[in-house]
Amino acid sequence: MEKIYFVGAGPGDKELITVKGHRLLSQADIVIYAGSLVNPDLLDYCKLGARIYDSAGMSLEEIIAIMEEGAKKNILVVRLQTGDISIYGSIREQAEELKKLGIEYESIPGVSSFLGAAGALGLEYTVPEVSQSLIITRIEGRTPVPKFESLKSFAVHQTSMAIFLSIQNIGGVVDQLVEGGYPMDTPVAVVYKATWPDQEVVRGSLADIADKVKAAGIKKTALILVGRFLGHEYKYSKLYDKYFSHEYR
Repeated sequence: MEKIYFVGAGPGDKELITVKGHRLLSQADIVIYAGSLVNPDLLDYCKLGARIYDSAGMSLEEIIAIMEEGAKKNILVVRLQTGDISIYGSIREQAEELKKLGIEYESIPGVSSFLGAAGALGLEYTVPEVSQSLIITRIEGRTPVPKFESLKSFAVHQTSMAIFLSIQNIGGVVDQLVEGGYPMDTPVAVVYKATWPDQEVVRGSLADIADKVKAAGIKKTALILVGRFLGHEYKYSKLYDKYFSHEYR
């Protein structure tokens, strides 16, 4: 019986899939892709005759049934997920159902959109003496957030933050961040469809980002990046400082 492969498709740019992910996708007999998020150009890598399913309108039971069929026929099945499958990928429930059926699976990491967004800005989240931590989170919506993981509680740290699945409530995001402790002049960048051809970046601060996002008409498929790493303050690292000795120098 063939195993199922969960493959991270990358943030959007079809060339940002990993080499291993590309190989599996190009060899797959069945591909189930998250059509609402995955760039359809990635399907160009599929071989002629591959059966391709868009999971956007499918239930969990329908997805698992197709995976089970492929596994029993000993053919290669790829579940193509957006970004990296370990962040808001919703694969846990699929993996648990496969376990019940005795079907093995393997997860192939991908490039997350928060990495694609940093690349689009040409910045790094960890700047010496400015921020050495990154919080990846979301605001509560139809999916609840544990009470100890509210944006307000995380904002106390005033570190770099990448906020997923929250652009539709940008006003609420700003309110919670300010209530938690971020100053109003904290830099913010909203990256719409990072690495896609129609990528768009909106910059501002907590004081004006909500109005700028609304003016741009951005309502989904965007990341909210918050923190001083977006500002002009920075310190050089010690890594290449000629006066700083380490194991290799």
